[in-house]
Amino acid sequence: MKRILVTGAAGQIGTELVVRLRETVGADRVLATDLRTPDPDHPALAGGPFRVLDCTRGEELALAVREHRPDTVFHLAALLSAVGERDPLAAYRVNLGGLMEVLEVARAEQLAVFTPSSIAAFGPDTPRDPTPQDTLQRPTSMYGVTKVAGELLCDYYHHRFGVDTRGLRYPGLISHSAPPGGGTTDWAVEIFHEAVAHGRYTCFLRPDSQLDMMYMDDAVRASIELMEADPATLRHRNAFNVSAFQLTPDGLAGLLRRHLPDFEISYDVDPVRQAIADSWPRRIDDAAARREWGWEPAFTAEAMTETMLHAIRSSLAPS
Repeated sequence: MKRILVTGAAGQIGTELVVRLRETVGADRVLATDLRTPDPDHPALAGGPFRVLDCTRGEELALAVREHRPDTVFHLAALLSAVGERDPLAAYRVNLGGLMEVLEVARAEQLAVFTPSSIAAFGPDTPRDPTPQDTLQRPTSMYGVTKVAGELLCDYYHHRFGVDTRGLRYPGLISHSAPPGGGTTDWAVEIFHEAVAHGRYTCFLRPDSQLDMMYMDDAVRASIELMEADPATLRHRNAFNVSAFQLTPDGLAGLLRRHLPDFEISYDVDPVRQAIADSWPRRIDDAAARREWGWEPAFTAEAMTETMLHAIRSSLAPS
């Protein structure tokens, strides 16, 4: 990777990925794009070139590619699970319409494309513990439907046109750098901010809802490592399971109490998000990623908890 374009750069993943990519290949070589201009101090805007871009508009995307001349696109723009259930048509248009435009431009300009998938690509009929790399995928959310279709589209463009497409099935991602974006695992980010600020949190999932999780630093590193991997070693190029640890709301509350003994958690279950969570894996098997390109997480749940608390406390402290 020498020159890179990132869509959805102001989102939860893009915020940290853009910073890491600019450290890796140079600030001017990474064009951050998003549907709207973020705050002036946002890393996507402050650390290098930024462009307002609607990736569902192919002409806008093609112009940005011709002007920046990237060899790689990290296509992160998407509507997440809870938002997608509120507006399925918008999720379809953004998630699949945007991906089609990116793939078409990549075909014409010979670009490599990273597109994230998700544990949402699985459904209630999938084995949940562990969820295999290759298994039945019948999701029950619009977000999940778009992720399965996205995996297949990327496979098609690779096999039919030779586009170098690659992707990961992200678990729930935990980060302090950007607010959550309307997903079913948002509770695992919100709980830290509420714990530090107020000492309590009301969770929208049941206390025993176990889901696969990962600290954002590992997710960013995994994305870059996959794009740098030798293509000859990749058999599951567009849908690698990756995992780090598993959490329940009750379990994460217990980890928080090691640092904040008075922390309290209560529950007000959202039936829509609970149904989505109940259809997702409790634990996924990422042996293929470990075998084919050497994936290995660095953060345990305990290390993630300490890092998150330190970062949030630091952000709230007087300058």
